[in-house]
Amino acid sequence: MQITFDISEELAIRLSPLTDQLPQILEPGLRELTAASESGFAGAAEVLEFLAGLPSAEEIIALRPSNLFQAQITELLEKQRTQGLTPAEEQLWEQYQYQYQYLEHLVRIAKAKAFFKLKASAMN
Repeated sequence: MQITFDISEELAIRLSPLTDQLPQILEPGLRELTAASESGFAGAAEVLEFLAGLPSAEEIIALRPSNLFQAQITELLEKQRTQGLTPAEEQLWEQYQYQYQYLEHLVRIAKAKAFFKLKASAMN
């Protein structure tokens, strides 16, 4: 299938040597756009907004995934185990693995630092 659209001259120059790779370039971008519009990814924005609000050490330690997010992940895992995922669900799962594992890592670091901050405050 051929699709025609207008792009800036600068972008056309940058893409020119990559013409054969355009489908591979576009696919991840489309996945990200689709995932961003999925309600399941609101959890990442919630966590980042929470951390951007500079919460107290106690608030960081108390941070947990929302019930909605936890239910979605549980549902995906169960469906993957029992009947397999649709292509859209597989895409959602891959996006989770890529983005949320890193986000979870950041939250663990924040919680560890908060714990040590509280411990230091208690000792003083």
